[in-house]
Amino acid sequence: MSAVVIIGCGFVADLYAAGLRTFPEIQVLGAFDRDPARLAAFSAHWSVPSFNTFEAAVAALPEDGLVLNLTNPAAHTPINRAALQAGHHVFCEKPLALDLAEAEELAALAASNKLQLASAPSSVLSEAAQLLIKATRDGIAGTPRLAYAELDDGFISQAPVETWRSASGAPWPYEDEFRTGCTLEHAGYYLSWLIAMFGPVTRVVAAAAEVLSDKRGVSGTPDFSVATLFFEQGPVARLTCSITAPHDHRIRIIGDNGYLELKEAWDNAAPVRFHRRFRIRRRLLEHPIGKRLKPAGKTHPKVPRTGAAAMNFALGPAEMLDAIAAGRPSRLAGDFALHLTEVTLAVHNAGATGATDIRSRCQLMEPMPWL
Repeated sequence: MSAVVIIGCGFVADLYAAGLRTFPEIQVLGAFDRDPARLAAFSAHWSVPSFNTFEAAVAALPEDGLVLNLTNPAAHTPINRAALQAGHHVFCEKPLALDLAEAEELAALAASNKLQLASAPSSVLSEAAQLLIKATRDGIAGTPRLAYAELDDGFISQAPVETWRSASGAPWPYEDEFRTGCTLEHAGYYLSWLIAMFGPVTRVVAAAAEVLSDKRGVSGTPDFSVATLFFEQGPVARLTCSITAPHDHRIRIIGDNGYLELKEAWDNAAPVRFHRRFRIRRRLLEHPIGKRLKPAGKTHPKVPRTGAAAMNFALGPAEMLDAIAAGRPSRLAGDFALHLTEVTLAVHNAGATGATDIRSRCQLMEPMPWL
């Protein structure tokens, strides 16, 4: 029986708790939150014990147990550090840290203590992601030449975010989300897939901007970013994040024979399709529907759709616990976690510095008279 303790009982903790129930071999020893009322509500809803302090929670873990750090992003570094210093492996909700130097410090601390440190998202371990990665490596679409990944979530600042509640009644932390920014919150969903698919990124050319100056009273954080990613091996990729453009969660891997496509990052079982390229007389086309690719057998436990997502958030912690028990590195830990964090921060912090200033100017074009 593997064991975890949960630190932080806010909105996302309910998503992890639902996922953990699909892994009966994982025991939740208990939870801690600095807000006693929130801790009581979470513990009552999920029937898990409560700890009065962080120290009591981590002290309850066996050596091969796991700390799930589900606190708000500003608390990730100090909680990760404290858990590692207490001698425990850590799985952290994204981002691993808000600063690269802090992420490097945490990675070094974990390595020096022979501990594993990983961060969300877990979706790279999902049926959909693994099927897309396999199809790409198998050359279903031919040699991959280009990848497009979109993580546009709609005009979220106009959504009724104050009314969004988790299963145990926790409010969606929209102020934290807006303050952290959509790149740090969401880029990892497809960036982790691309890194798993093509290996490390060697160069990032990116720009990030705040296009909405007031998001429910929060300002000063980019809410749009676009990055061109150059991999050590593999094609060039474009990754876009925003909370202004209409919802679009497509990823496409374009190859010599056509393209592979998946339309929803937040669905662990989203269909993966191959759109074959062909010619009809003088026209070059891709098949409009595409052939659905399916796994050979059973994959992993699924969870029902909750809000916008059908994701088992416990895939990462479960894989990490298996790795610890087997004495091997977790797929999401170590160098992978640090690299994912570094690339994400590079995009988030890009500002306009990656752009070339254009000296020439022109006037707006007059519309045609018949318009």
